[in-house]
Amino acid sequence: MSQALDLICFLIIKQTSKFIVALKRTEKEQVVSDLKNVFDTSGSVVFTRFDKLTVEESNAMRKDLRAQGVNFKVAKKTLARIALKESKVAADMGPVEGEMAVAYSEDEIAAAREILVFQKRYAEKIFIEGGVFQGEVMDRDRMVAIAQIPGMQTLRGMFVNLINSPIQRIAVVLDQIAQTKA
Repeated sequence: MSQALDLICFLIIKQTSKFIVALKRTEKEQVVSDLKNVFDTSGSVVFTRFDKLTVEESNAMRKDLRAQGVNFKVAKKTLARIALKESKVAADMGPVEGEMAVAYSEDEIAAAREILVFQKRYAEKIFIEGGVFQGEVMDRDRMVAIAQIPGMQTLRGMFVNLINSPIQRIAVVLDQIAQTKA
């Protein structure tokens, strides 16, 4: 009797979960509107595929992304495609397998860079599948290349080092000349 009751409860939960997942037309329109706004206003958008992420990993990732100024939103692929076509980008995002989410930020490379960090941390669980960069749809390889660009602070440090290096070398040479004459 207990097994039959457990089976009935399982079937009821399974049936009701189907209804919870389905979105109403107004909810779908709101999701499309929100995603269209993301595509129109964000510096970059990264299409990610995530599989087998635990709740703890997902929560930790979202927290770390928020700290870096990156938003992460799970989206249905069909709604994301509609929103992308209706946005100022007006393009198709290409194939994305599995569950999809978009990561976006004001900074043009922050979203891609941070998702790449989590792609390395959670191997075989989250992947960059493509994205939108400077109003153009990019494939996986181009978005990974963009993700590998250092951050603005690092680039500024590299630039200062590049400018400082010749000056430093001249100072060392002049010091060596002064020591040889003395």
